[in-house]
Amino acid sequence: MALKGVVIDAGHGGTDGGASGNGIVEKNMTLDISKAMYDEFKRLGIPVYMTRTTDETLSPSERTRRILNAFGSDKDVVVISNHINAGGGNGAEVIYALRNDEKLSSKILNELAKEGQTIRKYYQKRGTTNSNKDYYFIHRDTPNTEAVIVEYGFLDTKADADRLKKNYKNYALAVVEAVLDYKGIVPEQTDYYTVKAGDTLYGIARKFGTTVDKLKKLNNLSSNNLAIGQKLLVTDELQEEGVYTVQKGDTLYSIAKKYNTTVDKLMMMNNLSTNMLSVGQKLVIPESVGLNTYIVKSGDTLYSIARMNNTTVSAIKIANNLTSDILSIGQELIIPS
Repeated sequence: MALKGVVIDAGHGGTDGGASGNGIVEKNMTLDISKAMYDEFKRLGIPVYMTRTTDETLSPSERTRRILNAFGSDKDVVVISNHINAGGGNGAEVIYALRNDEKLSSKILNELAKEGQTIRKYYQKRGTTNSNKDYYFIHRDTPNTEAVIVEYGFLDTKADADRLKKNYKNYALAVVEAVLDYKGIVPEQTDYYTVKAGDTLYGIARKFGTTVDKLKKLNNLSSNNLAIGQKLLVTDELQEEGVYTVQKGDTLYSIAKKYNTTVDKLMMMNNLSTNMLSVGQKLVIPESVGLNTYIVKSGDTLYSIARMNNTTVSAIKIANNLTSDILSIGQELIIPS
């Protein structure tokens, strides 16, 4: 099932604040959810557009104009309009267009349930004056698209509000997962770590051969505080300079040409004995690294060597074709700069 693009609509904005309660203003949280969702689709290489990226007032006609201008009025365009409910209930619900079936909505609620959110229902809503048309303009005025309104919970119910404030990023990623599943798109690798009791940024950074600063930058964190169940992006192909992640259709020749090097240098630097590559494989780019070496001493670990040389454990393992963290005294390692 094709996916031409995803349009993310952060509900309300500007002079239209939406609902508020328990420390949540709807227009602000819908924007936060939408940005987290946008970043993840972008990271996965999926065409994505946001109707608003700031606290902007949008009329219904301008909102739908932006939606349709993004990828056209097409059945392979998914529109996700993000909202927070009010009225004393609890849990998430999804409203889908009369022209569509419930499959995507059902998957969204299933993924939100996996993240611990209470689930209400998915449904359609018909117009009050014309029952052949949708009640909501997001459905009614975006013909042919697969448009859903996601209500993540009730901000005027304290339990829901507390879950929203703590887990809204996870809920955003859950919706992304639902869209991928619905469209049959399988990410080539999972780059997230779920925070457990006792975890610290330092411990997680050490586990994945990176640094606290990189983790914070990658996840837009302003403090070292973590919450159990929080998802952290721990790897990214742009995170390590000089390391390239093999994509579908890549060859050693195309990679060498892209980075102005040679196939022979790529093979030598990465200890390759064949031209065969696999999607997701990481390669050190010769022109991006120095040929510094290090002799392992008593007490050394890959982490201590990486820290000493301002690189990462994974970069050292890739450069030296290591399959484990075990080192031997006197071993010579190539150190990527």
